[in-house]
Amino acid sequence: MGSLGLSLPWKPKIPGAARQGEWVEPSGVNTEAERFNADQSQDTAIARACLSGNLQGYEQLYQWQGSRMKNLARNLLGSPADAEDAVQETFLKIQRSVSSFRGQSSFVTWSFRVLLNTCHDLRRARVRRKDDAKDDLDSLPSRNELRAPVSHPSLRMALERALARLTTHQRDIFLLYEVEGFRHAEIARMLAISETASKNTLFQAKKNLRALLEPPRGSGAGGAQ
Repeated sequence: MGSLGLSLPWKPKIPGAARQGEWVEPSGVNTEAERFNADQSQDTAIARACLSGNLQGYEQLYQWQGSRMKNLARNLLGSPADAEDAVQETFLKIQRSVSSFRGQSSFVTWSFRVLLNTCHDLRRARVRRKDDAKDDLDSLPSRNELRAPVSHPSLRMALERALARLTTHQRDIFLLYEVEGFRHAEIARMLAISETASKNTLFQAKKNLRALLEPPRGSGAGGAQ
């Protein structure tokens, strides 16, 4: 999996602007509401442009959400190259199927749902290729391994392996909420589930991650006496 900005114990979500290195305004009563309204206006304008066949709409969507989409795809697929392919394929699918957008969610939410499905398709195709390659290798004469890995995994690698052991559903919701900053209402529409299901799945994902990352009992200095 790709690089993740994760830490334990879990902390509140980082606003998208902060994650992208942009200036974060001082907290105010109307700041979040104003930003939400601005995002809604931009989302509506982009949706109208895309639905009317204006290619600038897709360019604006990429400029607005492209980095976020590639980050999610990289975390789901494990490599920048695969992430680039996934996002490119996603935009092709959005353009081909934009007429099916009915406005029941934001255009961004709908686009991320297309991205998730694309990533899952690519993962399944990659697994099939690996299985085919394994079959080819199994037909060759066996040989001894030259050496075993010696490097101790870092915490980041441990996190990535732990995430890989979650169910696909748990991993999707964890990344969408904790890393990409989507709200449960958005995730629910993206995955066609209820908000309660999204919250429960996130809770279970965190619980499973803690269990996977918790050091074995007696692993401390000197062990239990």
